[in-house]
Amino acid sequence: MRVEEFDGVIVGAGLSGLRTGLELSKEWNAAVISKVHPVRSHSGAAQGGINAALGNLPGSEDDTPRAHAFDTVKGSDYLADQNVVMFMTEEAPKIVLELESMGAPFSRLSSGLIAQRPFGGAGYPRTCFAGDRTGHALLHTLFEQCIRNGVKFYNEYFLVDLFKAEGRIGGLIALDMKSGELVSFRTPYVILATGGFGRVYKQSTNAVINTGDGNGAAFRLGVPMQDMEFVQIHPTTLYGTNILISEGARGEGGFLYNNKHERFMEKYAPNTMELAPRDIVSRSITTEILEGRGFENAYVHLDLTHLDDQKIKKKLPGIREICIYFAGIDPIEKPIPVHPGQHYSMGGIGTKFDSEYGETDLPGLYAIGECSCLSVHGANRLGGNSLLETSVFGRYVGRTLLMKEKSPVASLDSIEKAEKKTIEKIEELLKRWNSISGKNAVEIREKMGETMNKYLGVYRNEAGLKTALMVIQELQKEFARIELPTDDRKYNFGLIRGLELRNMLDIAEATATAALWRKESRGAHWRTDYPSRNDTDYLNHTMIYPGKDGMIIKTKPVKLGMFEIKERQY
Repeated sequence: MRVEEFDGVIVGAGLSGLRTGLELSKEWNAAVISKVHPVRSHSGAAQGGINAALGNLPGSEDDTPRAHAFDTVKGSDYLADQNVVMFMTEEAPKIVLELESMGAPFSRLSSGLIAQRPFGGAGYPRTCFAGDRTGHALLHTLFEQCIRNGVKFYNEYFLVDLFKAEGRIGGLIALDMKSGELVSFRTPYVILATGGFGRVYKQSTNAVINTGDGNGAAFRLGVPMQDMEFVQIHPTTLYGTNILISEGARGEGGFLYNNKHERFMEKYAPNTMELAPRDIVSRSITTEILEGRGFENAYVHLDLTHLDDQKIKKKLPGIREICIYFAGIDPIEKPIPVHPGQHYSMGGIGTKFDSEYGETDLPGLYAIGECSCLSVHGANRLGGNSLLETSVFGRYVGRTLLMKEKSPVASLDSIEKAEKKTIEKIEELLKRWNSISGKNAVEIREKMGETMNKYLGVYRNEAGLKTALMVIQELQKEFARIELPTDDRKYNFGLIRGLELRNMLDIAEATATAALWRKESRGAHWRTDYPSRNDTDYLNHTMIYPGKDGMIIKTKPVKLGMFEIKERQY
């Protein structure tokens, strides 16, 4: 077994991981581990933009970080921690200008200022963008800066497990996918930036790599998952493929129509129409389809045909290409068939809100980006805030750690013992998979995805959630007997799929457990049997812990502050 030693190790090379790595590598011997090449990270799929109260457009000069924070907290259905939200929105203008100074190719106004567009749930047009490929542009910008500054990358390394020593993080075990070798990365600080886990669902905008590897590893070590019931179902994914159709399409003036050619959002959000928050638009589209007003009982139309064709070509070129290549239509000429699909997870690895942002209950372990729950999104994320979160807290955690003592805290002897014990468990698991005749991991994954789509989508109820939980728990038993066709570990993607599924089943079970417990409707979690928000009993975060006889549910209070809790109206 090969051993690598670092002052800090970042797992994940999306925007969160790159920004942390860029910061840490200024003074520390740090490394970034990624299971794909960094520019293939899922951050590159973000289309619409990054929010900041710059006030660059006429009429938005009065925009402020406080106004941005209010929109975020209201959009979260008042479940976001207000102190963390305010920190994020105050940092937002600095982060955008920093990215601009690094060379990010933001779209521009005729004045030369960074262009901004309106997004759902925002009181001002504050979403900065690079056409409709903003995540792609920012990912490449940060990767270039990391290369320029000598950040060490370990590409095509899969996180298998974390280990702790003397009550704190001791390091991690990763699989070198090229050689098939297990490698130990010893470090007193691990920063998990492994992204989302949308592939727990069958229909998702997420890349196939989004399988919750960091979440599963942290959970197995006893770190709780927080607010897992809050799953963002994006209102507009391309019918048939679930490829994301950016909120920027509505921000630039796109209309939603049902099969009666009605702009139906007038019924659900008369003031904001298509630019209501995502949870409201997703429920509205789903209701139209369920009540028979969808096309083919499956989708609605997102119409851009009334927009100037040059505007579409300049501001939505990626969306146009997606429609042409994957649906055979040109949105300049025909409306886009769209329906809701899983997109983002507001929940994730539980972090503290009363100390360092991103710090978990396990000393030395941090979590940032979509794999974490800081909680700046609460029960529903506003579009444009995810790219912002990655950059703000990636930089923050990096700078915070640079102020700490970088020498190992745990003794070498305890690290070696923990390392050996973890390796033995992994080898035992892999040996069992290679020696029995059971199901293929893909079969279990398909059943899991179908179950999540059916019972944990836009609308939920107790009977469906109990069924989902029962199915997932049965799949956990079947997973214990999966079969690998070969024991060759070099680029063994059957092995990788099995290790990913180990994480995904825990995530699926935690999500169903939390959703069954929360007997109210709030943000993206909508219970048809409990259709009202219940602040008396449920204005708190859900904390899911692993237990010997099943998952354990605890709660912690929401950090309230300057914004009074009210009913959301748009």
